[in-house]
Amino acid sequence: MRGMDRTPHLLVVDDDREIRSLVAQFLTKHGFRVTGVKDGAEMMRTLDGARVDLIVLDLMLPGEDGLSLCRRLRASAPTAQTPVIMLTAMGEETDRIVGLEMGADDYLAKPFSPRELLARIKAVLRRVSAPPVAGTSGGGTVLRFEGWSLDVTKRELRSPDGVLVQLSAGEYDLLVAFAEHPQRVLNRDQLLDLARGRSAVPFDRSVDVQVSRLRRKIEPDPAEPTLIKTVRGGGYLFTPTVSVGS
Repeated sequence: MRGMDRTPHLLVVDDDREIRSLVAQFLTKHGFRVTGVKDGAEMMRTLDGARVDLIVLDLMLPGEDGLSLCRRLRASAPTAQTPVIMLTAMGEETDRIVGLEMGADDYLAKPFSPRELLARIKAVLRRVSAPPVAGTSGGGTVLRFEGWSLDVTKRELRSPDGVLVQLSAGEYDLLVAFAEHPQRVLNRDQLLDLARGRSAVPFDRSVDVQVSRLRRKIEPDPAEPTLIKTVRGGGYLFTPTVSVGS
């Protein structure tokens, strides 16, 4: 499983050579293999030639920016599930939300502490490589709802007609949180804790963005959601009955 049988390979994409060097040195000291590149073209060449476990992607890049690159990553089968941590400008909430819309799994505002980046990287890699969560462990456990099948061992979601639906790590974790707590109102703090494994940041809208993206993938009509309902002043309610099988 990713990151479990070898040194995790991180790709740092930032046009600031000093930042790339400092981040690479720090992360290498903490047990990672790090490749640093300055733009999207170098990033794509690296991805073509090597397996990468996580990408640290700066929003502001020369040429193609981080948002466009993140969209390209999510649209390509080989990289669709590669975790991405987006680096954004301090205070630019809109950029963070758009980054999550494009498929980023987490974000960090510049200037940042290398230790905070390390903590975010470890948290994301834990989510991606984690075994089936408590309560659903077992050989090939599958959560089923409204014809959908969520395999928590393979981390795969299949539609009622059997089509494999690509999910980012954040979308997958959020759907597992909903499917394990059906017909129960979960507020944003609870969802952040269950799905992202870290405390909610005040006024953090990332859960709303992830819910919106998830609705577009599983709802018959995302504009009138029936599976993930918004509870005014409360949070979200996953309405289906969920069965556990193999």
